[in-house]
Amino acid sequence: MAARGHVQDPNDRRLRPIYDYLDNGNNKMAIQQADKLLKKHKDLHCAKVLKAIGLQRTGKQDEAFTLAQEVATLEPTDDNSLQALTILYREMHRPELVTKLYEAAVKKVPSSEEYHSHLFMAYARVGEYKKMQQAISAQDEKLSQTMFLPLAERMVEKMVKEEKIEAEAEVQLYFMILERLGKYMEALEVVQGQLGEKLTSELQSRESKCMVLYRHLGRWPECNALSRKLLQKNPDDWQFYTSYFDSLFHLIDLGGVPPEEGESCTEGCVHSSVSQAISFVEELLSAEEGKESRPLRGPYLARLELIRRLRGRGCPEEVQLGEPLEHMFQYFVKFGDKPCCITDLKVFLDLLMPDQHVQFINRLLETVPLTESEGDGVALPSDPRALQRHLCVAQLARSLGLHHALDPPGKQDLIRQLKTHYRHGLQFGKLRTPTGKSSLKTEPQFSDMYCLMAAHVYIDLWKETGDLGPLWQCMGLLEEGLSHSPANAQFKLLLILLFCGLGAFEPVVDLYSSLDAKHVQHDTIGFLLTRYAESLGHFAAASQSWNFSLRFFHSNQKDTSEYIIQAYKYGAFEKIPEFIAFRNRLNRSLHFAQVRTERMLLDLFTEADIGRHPLGRYEGQQRPDRLHQLGSQRQVRSLTLRLIGSLALLGHSPAPRNSEKATENGVAAKPDTLRPLLAQLDTALQDAEQFTQRGVKYPLLGPPPTRLGPALSSGCCQCQAAAFQLSAHLQELESSGLGKPWSEGWRGGGKELYQFTTICIVLWVCSYCANVLRPLRSGLQKRKKKKKETNTATPEIFAEFQEFTASLQTLLAQVLEHIRGMETSLIALKLGGLSLEGHALSEEEAAFVKTAMEKVQSSYLRSLQELEDLLRKRADTLRGLRI
Repeated sequence: MAARGHVQDPNDRRLRPIYDYLDNGNNKMAIQQADKLLKKHKDLHCAKVLKAIGLQRTGKQDEAFTLAQEVATLEPTDDNSLQALTILYREMHRPELVTKLYEAAVKKVPSSEEYHSHLFMAYARVGEYKKMQQAISAQDEKLSQTMFLPLAERMVEKMVKEEKIEAEAEVQLYFMILERLGKYMEALEVVQGQLGEKLTSELQSRESKCMVLYRHLGRWPECNALSRKLLQKNPDDWQFYTSYFDSLFHLIDLGGVPPEEGESCTEGCVHSSVSQAISFVEELLSAEEGKESRPLRGPYLARLELIRRLRGRGCPEEVQLGEPLEHMFQYFVKFGDKPCCITDLKVFLDLLMPDQHVQFINRLLETVPLTESEGDGVALPSDPRALQRHLCVAQLARSLGLHHALDPPGKQDLIRQLKTHYRHGLQFGKLRTPTGKSSLKTEPQFSDMYCLMAAHVYIDLWKETGDLGPLWQCMGLLEEGLSHSPANAQFKLLLILLFCGLGAFEPVVDLYSSLDAKHVQHDTIGFLLTRYAESLGHFAAASQSWNFSLRFFHSNQKDTSEYIIQAYKYGAFEKIPEFIAFRNRLNRSLHFAQVRTERMLLDLFTEADIGRHPLGRYEGQQRPDRLHQLGSQRQVRSLTLRLIGSLALLGHSPAPRNSEKATENGVAAKPDTLRPLLAQLDTALQDAEQFTQRGVKYPLLGPPPTRLGPALSSGCCQCQAAAFQLSAHLQELESSGLGKPWSEGWRGGGKELYQFTTICIVLWVCSYCANVLRPLRSGLQKRKKKKKETNTATPEIFAEFQEFTASLQTLLAQVLEHIRGMETSLIALKLGGLSLEGHALSEEEAAFVKTAMEKVQSSYLRSLQELEDLLRKRADTLRGLRI
């Protein structure tokens, strides 16, 4: 509320106490003060709006909206009322109402620059870009200069001619417009001209823009010369190396000669041969070798990059640069104690021949200063720099596949060495502080990567042997790692995957929460949480995690609009397309679509009162218009949701009597919405079955597998489709009356009904069937009484329905009994007495493994308890289905 304007009139003094109460969070007093003021001044619109804000913040949204609309219909033009309504609509998440508010204000006061500005920003919030352009008055010179600027190239050109461009943001805007229009020559002239001198906020901004334009224009000589010139000034800027090599090989492929008699162009000397490139790289290397200070990494990596490009093109000049193994060895000698060394060399490992892998690793190890330990004979580093070098060698060895090539005993010995290095390296964490205390909890340990590599070797051993012992040891080791580095995200993510793989979701919730995921991470890693929650039986946690993800996606629209507003406000025009593209990508997120569908289905299966819930809102919200862009599981689940919504609408829509479309028995014909959806579901299931038959398997660190394969192989999907098909037959029966012979029966695949989702879907179908059969049976009994017929046979369909529901009750009772038996067995299980046979563990390691086992056991119990509670509710619902 602090953004309100200060108006020098008596109303400002009257309203100030209400503003203060709202600013201090005392909403009830603000409402009372507003009521007192309105008794004396009934026409004070702002007081009514401020009262609405107080009501909104106390949870009385309907009353607040009614008050706001009373004021909005009067089309106020006073600044206080408009700003208060804007704040209220923002809190209601109704930005579209702000546009209508200022549209009316602009019509009444067309000369108001401030109202035009607010209208422009309101359109930006809701993405009405065409109306943004219309909102700017061409007759208002100041507005045209400040807001029409990003929307009209003509206006910018006029400003250039009149020499009115002064700020760097305006030059950036001009460049962005020309680039988007494909006018690269004009853009190049702007950057190289007088206006380009204003581009000073970023280092080498003009040169970088020239490089981009040269590439667009295909002016490779200029691109090459400029890259070479910039590399001489800054030999460590990798983007200029890539531009230099790209332009060099384009010139070689074109076979052309640079301008000015093959020597130079407007940007300087041009290199158009491999020999010139080799000489240039060697010059940069010589300059680095002659420096007394620490050399830069760029020239050394440029030599390896040139070797790779020459080898890829089959150029014999590659041999002039020397042996890659030797160059990589020298690079390690110079930079091996830097954490970036592994990522630098990893991309060039393909330059080594297979028979050079072991030789390369052995040579690197010879340079690492290690001291032989007395205990287990493992040579250990004596300081953090030596540790970093040895860690780099170990990571390179794993990248080369040397760890994977070991047999199981070799892997066990490697794990022993890695764990020894990890525990030895923990002492170096104390060196970070002058007092010798341990490092902060948020800082990783120097040796954390040893622990992570040992965990991955455990996983390799588990996959190779099929023994669960290494998997439990892996989880115990990661638990140990988290005890020393509580903020290590890699430990947590790997533990999340392993717990989910074992079917334990309860510990995953705490692990993911401790990751403290921010903003877009809810999309990039949030699927790890939402994918497994429901399928592992934690329905409450699933609902919570899905709601959390949906809040992020829903707030994205509002937040991104605010970013766009700020970009307009501060002249960061080049960021506006990025914000819009980011918002569109999130709106098209597959994760978003899946979470939205699954959340609705979970609400239906766990919270909705089957048989009594109208469900119209679900059908209305979920009309997937981009099914072709989504996966098979998303399509099947979405169609399932729409079919349940159709059942609810058919079961609760009132049937009009005595109408033209009424059938003979007085029941109106209803639209056939089930048949088209069933046909789509049948097609989707066929496509999904064809895909699952391909047997695609994802790695542990790859995308999580969908539940569609197990659902198809178990028969659950087919059972659900059969249940929906039964409801379609009942719809035909309802339309045609009891005169039509019933031959479909109540066979829906009973033995496959062991999944909670399938049981809930069948119960929805049973509820619909009961709603259809109940009035039919009532009408039949009334006709018998009128005609006094006692010998008329009752149709078999009623008895079959009762028999079907009775069999479902028996099945649910058996499932509940089985779950209770599993709970008893799990509770009786004493993990303290369990041991991993054939795996020697220290007392500390055994304690961490036991911790992991107890978390899994607790999660299993929680899943069974939640499943039992929900199935008991469904059993109660089933007993209430009577016709």
